[in-house]
Amino acid sequence: MRQVSIVTRIGVALGCMVALTIGTLLASYWLSEKADQDAMAINVAGSLRMQSYRYSWFQLHQPDTAAAAEVATTLDERWSHFVFNRFTQDDSELAEQFREARQSWLQFEQELAAGKISADDLELYLQPQIAQINDLVNGLQQEAERRIRAIRLIQVLSLFSTIGLALVIFFWLKTRVRQPLTILTQAARRVAQGDFTSRVNHPMSDELGVLANTLNKMSDAIAYMYGNLEKRVDEQTKAIQQSNQRLQFLYDTARAIIEHSPGYSDFTEIVEGLKKASHIDDLELCLITETGDKPYMQVQPQDAPDDPCVGADCSQCVSAGGGVSVIEGIRVYRFPLERDQRYYGVLVARQPAKERLDDWQLQLLQSVTDQLAVALSLKQEEAQVRRLALIQERTVIARELHDSLAQALSYLKIQVTRLDKGIAQNDRAIIDDVSGELREGLNAAYRQLRELLTTFRLKVDGAGLLQALQTTVKQFSEQSRMNVRLDFQLANAPLAPHEEIHLLQIIREACQNAIHHSQGDEVVVRLRQDQETGIGLAVEDNGIGIPDSAEKLNHYGLAIMLERSRHLGGELQIIRRPEGGTGVYFNFTPEYMQERIAVAVES
Repeated sequence: MRQVSIVTRIGVALGCMVALTIGTLLASYWLSEKADQDAMAINVAGSLRMQSYRYSWFQLHQPDTAAAAEVATTLDERWSHFVFNRFTQDDSELAEQFREARQSWLQFEQELAAGKISADDLELYLQPQIAQINDLVNGLQQEAERRIRAIRLIQVLSLFSTIGLALVIFFWLKTRVRQPLTILTQAARRVAQGDFTSRVNHPMSDELGVLANTLNKMSDAIAYMYGNLEKRVDEQTKAIQQSNQRLQFLYDTARAIIEHSPGYSDFTEIVEGLKKASHIDDLELCLITETGDKPYMQVQPQDAPDDPCVGADCSQCVSAGGGVSVIEGIRVYRFPLERDQRYYGVLVARQPAKERLDDWQLQLLQSVTDQLAVALSLKQEEAQVRRLALIQERTVIARELHDSLAQALSYLKIQVTRLDKGIAQNDRAIIDDVSGELREGLNAAYRQLRELLTTFRLKVDGAGLLQALQTTVKQFSEQSRMNVRLDFQLANAPLAPHEEIHLLQIIREACQNAIHHSQGDEVVVRLRQDQETGIGLAVEDNGIGIPDSAEKLNHYGLAIMLERSRHLGGELQIIRRPEGGTGVYFNFTPEYMQERIAVAVES
């Protein structure tokens, strides 16, 4: 059965209250309107008694006077007053009483006008008329009282009806609206507090019933979603934790590779960490040379019961490339370590044939494989760089020996030949001259040897170029009588290591030349940076200056400085300063500026 809406019920209840009130007001208004005419009717009917006495008196004593006619007219108007019109067509007892009293008065009036009633009999004939008028007045009064009582009764009945209807409506609102709303509110509060087990039982199918059923369904849905949400949150939390562990492992692996070249122990730690991060127990790393067919380094699980490679052909495994295969009930995944078309080895993961690796495990293994390939590639490149640096340094040493000691020894060899000729000729002058030349040549060779040893031991450590220059300036100042000053303005220039070494060697050669040959007392070393011309070096002394046609240029180390300037792609100038002394000026464009210029040109 379809239930009536709560709004409709409340509207019906309010309509009943309004209808009862309007009915009561209309009935009271109608009765009060009639009671308003009853007072006039009583007043007019009561005046008939006085007019009857006056009319009777004037008819007996002054029948033909104007006053008698006026009284007669007034009396007729009173009997014909509009307030008595309702009695003309009414069949009520009061109307019948009014018609009898008027008929009796008309008959009395005719007899009095005809002279049938004497003065002595007037009282006898007039008393019945007055009695009828009194009865009429009493009837009118009783009718008015009845109407007043009816109004009171209607008001009392309306009052009790209104109270009863209000009680019924209040009880209905309490049982059908207020209590269900309270239950719904409490259930909503429990749902808001996280209690999704509360249920609302409402027997009606009205709006509150629909709301109760909806709230119950919502609670069930929220409880289901909340349970699933907690489960999904736990799953996502675990997944995030696992992802965090994998990312942390990849970060630690990359940092270890960057910090130093990995060795066997490092590879072992990486494989063990990969086992924990990927949840794969059987992992193996094999590293081979470019031309080899067997691994020179093999990292196997520490708790493996046996060696999986025993009795197997290693060349087939390490050269099989990437992919997956099933061998004797074991699913084998191979991840080759390749970079720049070079093959460094393979990472092998083994699982039972019924199991497969997840996508995240494959991605993790591939990422670690790529990192290991990068590490091995960097390790080989670093070794190659060291070999090239060693070859270059040996070339520099050979060139330095050739330009200094080799030439000095050749010069001494020539002097020895002269000495042999002098001895053979017993020429004392030649012997003394050659002896002096040999002494100076040996001293010069020894001095060059010490300078070369100092040069070969020279290096720019982690403190940077400024610290190396300060150490060099301090060393020259302590070993000579010259004041060596440094003006360093390259704090914002990121020079490459080989650029710093060549600059330091040029500065040392220029300072040594100034100390040995300038005969001055001060050397100033200036290093500046220019955004257009690059790095500028100036080594100036206040000595006698370089001769116009300098002989024995190797004494000044010019060849060394020129060679190093060519390595940096710069321009070296050695000139006599107008104000006195020698100036060594060198300008070059460092690598970082060359890269910036190349980018600007391309854009």
